Amino acid sequence: MSAATASPLFGELIHPSQMTMSAKVFAFGVMCIGMFVALLDIQIVSASLRDIGGGLSAGNDETTWVQTSYLIAEIIVIPMSGWLTRLLSTRWLFAFSAAGFTLTSLLCGLAWNIQSMIVFRAMQGFLGGSMIPTVFTTAFAFFENKQRVIAASTIGAIASLAPTLGPTIGGWITDHYNWHWLFFINLLPGIFITIAVPRLVRIDRPDWSLIRSADYLGIVLMSLFLGCLEYTLEEGPRWDWLGDPVIAATAWIAGISGVLFVWRSLTAAEPVVDLRALKDRNFALGCFFSFVTGIGIFATIYLTPLFLGRVRGFSALQIGLAVFSTGVFQIMSIPLYAWLTKRLDLRWIMMIGLALFALSMWQFAPITHDWGWAQLMIPQALRGMGQQLAVPPTVTLTLGSLAPARLKFASGLFNLMRNLGGAIGIALCATLLNNRTNLHFMHLAEHLNASNDAMLETINTLGINFGTQLGDAIAGQTAAVRQLWQLTYREALTMTFSDTFLAVMCCFVIATAMVPLMHKVAPPKAPSADAH
Repeated sequence: MSAATASPLFGELIHPSQMTMSAKVFAFGVMCIGMFVALLDIQIVSASLRDIGGGLSAGNDETTWVQTSYLIAEIIVIPMSGWLTRLLSTRWLFAFSAAGFTLTSLLCGLAWNIQSMIVFRAMQGFLGGSMIPTVFTTAFAFFENKQRVIAASTIGAIASLAPTLGPTIGGWITDHYNWHWLFFINLLPGIFITIAVPRLVRIDRPDWSLIRSADYLGIVLMSLFLGCLEYTLEEGPRWDWLGDPVIAATAWIAGISGVLFVWRSLTAAEPVVDLRALKDRNFALGCFFSFVTGIGIFATIYLTPLFLGRVRGFSALQIGLAVFSTGVFQIMSIPLYAWLTKRLDLRWIMMIGLALFALSMWQFAPITHDWGWAQLMIPQALRGMGQQLAVPPTVTLTLGSLAPARLKFASGLFNLMRNLGGAIGIALCATLLNNRTNLHFMHLAEHLNASNDAMLETINTLGINFGTQLGDAIAGQTAAVRQLWQLTYREALTMTFSDTFLAVMCCFVIATAMVPLMHKVAPPKAPSADAH
């Protein structure tokens, strides 16, 4: 195929080797904006779910689906991005994805009840999800050698920074405007990306013949597996896992369809997901590290706002400001990462990043009920630095040595592992919070008996104060006991948050120890224009 092939829309196809560096950087930057917005929207609602639920007259159980529906849809479409890129071409897949994401963002902002919001959020996640892995393949097609390392570090920074900034940006928007603007802010960048990408990224053409040869059975099995797995992980902690018949059914469907999907992917001539890439040691280990960093990024984004909301009673804006330091320190670490890449093997930089993330979880462990932004500063600073030093080298080491033909499929699987790690991490954290809180509460309650003089004195003091306020001594004693229960539950919950952070730390300790198993890679040179 020639380097420049006539195209009926927007002129000729242009091979990356024929593009100027400024054109590549600008096109890559536009696509990065799309990736950033798609990732930001995963967590932009997390600090504002209470406001969304209030505005749509929905309960807590329904409101959580504003986030869950997006995740389920996105996690299904991401591994399909390789096949969709070949079918539609890079530019049209990205443009259609951006257009759909923009339209459904508008619909989310105009949602009239919780049911419509959940449907529109699922559509938003599905239509916008393809923007995330497509950026990876385009970056490795545009750049090579040192430029590829810089592009990978940019992508890695965005992949970890966007979800981290989500609660902060969402809280600020909700506090200063209203929750509708969480979605309306996507309109302007979405329209720009939809128009710009087809004009800037003209590196391949659609292959409509793939419609006839597509592995539709594999697509159905993968959708059942990932959709049911995500539902089970999200809803399991709230409904006693397999004790609930619906959760049990989705778990069985996920298990059976997952086994069949793996079998289909390994036997089909053109599978929708190339699991054979896992035979490559670096790619398999990279997917594992992507899975672990997904646990760390999404679990801590879940835990920290939850602690600040349930224990401290912070508003959406206060939560956003308290977790903002993570993003600040990650951005400040970018020059450090650039300096280290010139002096150290990427594997050791990644090891330092994973170790810093583990250390940050260790620093979270002494958490108490009065922690605020000041006490969270050091652990969040370590986490921000850890994200910046861990994620970009993982991207380069995992995808940098793969041939372009395999990269389109492999990048979808790589990104899937990060999101899947996040889903499993959040589910396990929620389960720990449920189970360990009850355990800690029972242990604390064992000491609250008639032989505890401090407790009796506290009850008497509170009873007198409440009795005076209520004008009834019996009502005052009842209020005092209720207050003691709330204080005990708060301490039990705080202790459980400490346990959960330590559990996340263990994952990063294991990952850090496995880094030496990776091989040092030398990225292949970009193919010549004639080979395209």
